[in-house]
Amino acid sequence: MKAAAASLLLLGVCVLLLSARNVSAVSLSVSPNLQQFFSGSSSVSLSCVDDGQTVDGWTVKMTSGGPTVDCGAAEMSGSLCVLDRNSSYSGTFWCESSSGQQSDEVSISVSEKGVILEIPALPVRPGSDVTLQCKKKTGETVPSFFFMNGRLLGSKAEHVIPNVRHSDEGLYWCASNTFGSSPQSFLRVRGSPITTLRKVICHLLVFCQYCICTILLLSICCSRSSGNKQVVSMETPLDVDEHDDTTEHYV
Repeated sequence: MKAAAASLLLLGVCVLLLSARNVSAVSLSVSPNLQQFFSGSSSVSLSCVDDGQTVDGWTVKMTSGGPTVDCGAAEMSGSLCVLDRNSSYSGTFWCESSSGQQSDEVSISVSEKGVILEIPALPVRPGSDVTLQCKKKTGETVPSFFFMNGRLLGSKAEHVIPNVRHSDEGLYWCASNTFGSSPQSFLRVRGSPITTLRKVICHLLVFCQYCICTILLLSICCSRSSGNKQVVSMETPLDVDEHDDTTEHYV
């Protein structure tokens, strides 16, 4: 019985490790911390980090709607990915380990438009201030209209989001009468309800799988135990007759 309990515990640990493959403390670091870039203007460095330190055994992955590739068309050195200014690297990036663990995703856009929106690529901390600017390729800030989820936020040289909250999470872009509109990018807030809900669901799935496996193994152990008892009861020794018919009797 102790061996069966140990087996159940070991199986539970294995299920937890396998099922939690998508939950990781490793994150993707982006330098500079921006989502939008002009084509041919600058290079971008991506790396896989844990608590600010680069980690080994992780690879930067990228997709632009097609197959997943390592670091796109950029140079890969360990877990560091350098996106060259001459390459087209628009797409979604994340870190992935050899065992299949994945970090959160980051979207990067390379634009040929007249303006881009300077917006953080990484999730911002709640309570911090975020400044959004509409810029030309020369680096000059352009007075523009700022939008969030299709709603006009105002016309100004820059848009400041003070004391960021989860309600500020959404799709932002800017537009200028002279230079047109920028690509759209999503501003993420750390510990947002969507991210928290996703992690809760992952842990619930892990727990449910563990419970199902445990119940199945318990039922198997119980059925084997009852089967052994039946076999033992059927193998009771035969009673020896009090009178042996083969015994000779002498008068």
